[in-house]
Amino acid sequence: AGCEKEPSSYMWIYILLGNMLRGIGETPITPLGISYLDDFAKEEDVPVYVACLHTIAMLGPMFGFLLGSLCAKLYVDIGFVDLGSITITPQDSRWVGAWWLGFLIAGVTNFLAAVPFCFLPKSLKKPEEANNGKTSLDYSTVITPRIFQSQLIYPFLSDFYTSLKKVLSNRMYFTLLCCSVLQFSSFIGFLTYKPKYMEQQYGQSTSKSNFLIGLTSLPPVSIGIFLGGLILKKYKMSIIGATKFAFIMSFLAYTITLLHFFVGCENHVVAGMTVSYE
Repeated sequence: AGCEKEPSSYMWIYILLGNMLRGIGETPITPLGISYLDDFAKEEDVPVYVACLHTIAMLGPMFGFLLGSLCAKLYVDIGFVDLGSITITPQDSRWVGAWWLGFLIAGVTNFLAAVPFCFLPKSLKKPEEANNGKTSLDYSTVITPRIFQSQLIYPFLSDFYTSLKKVLSNRMYFTLLCCSVLQFSSFIGFLTYKPKYMEQQYGQSTSKSNFLIGLTSLPPVSIGIFLGGLILKKYKMSIIGATKFAFIMSFLAYTITLLHFFVGCENHVVAGMTVSYE
């Protein structure tokens, strides 16, 4: 009974709040950035610019895995203990890497990268030709529920309700949204569990597993996104053509991914479990 005790550290609360703040800060980048490009760039150049935006967004996790690989080689209490007294190595299952160091480096980098945005102008003059053929929606003519008619919450919630209803009623966009959720769910699951799988099945260290994932998984995705943008611009695909192109590429990727079922190692020989004690 003396070996069991309740955890007294509340570090997980700080990690939770930090990730919430990070999510709030990252949220505007994709929707506002793509809208910004769509409004102020030429129509034929938008696919390339959006591809560049997503390509750079994929390079971040790649460098993150490489940074995680480096931090995993450092002991968790680096700077607070004498490293000469550490008798275990990164290959030992008891080894804990300096996971917290990556948060500090990424936080400082994000802060420095955000500084130049403070010097951008508040608004840009939109080209007149971009406004041709576009009509604006008068939200004052839209009927909203009475719950949103309050003077306090009407300015925000009425527009939010109208926008949400319009988005969810767009069948094409809603289908694309569901498809994106499935794709990101599988991709995030891959990035989350593949390093641990490589550690358990192939006997690799945490550092090397993160290095291999960051080097082999994310760069091809970045290259594919950039090439996709170039192809859309070169052949000037319509919405239907781009949809067919995306479907064919996704189907081929799904077919190739099925080959993972044929890759693996035999079970470890464990006395009493996979083999007898004799």
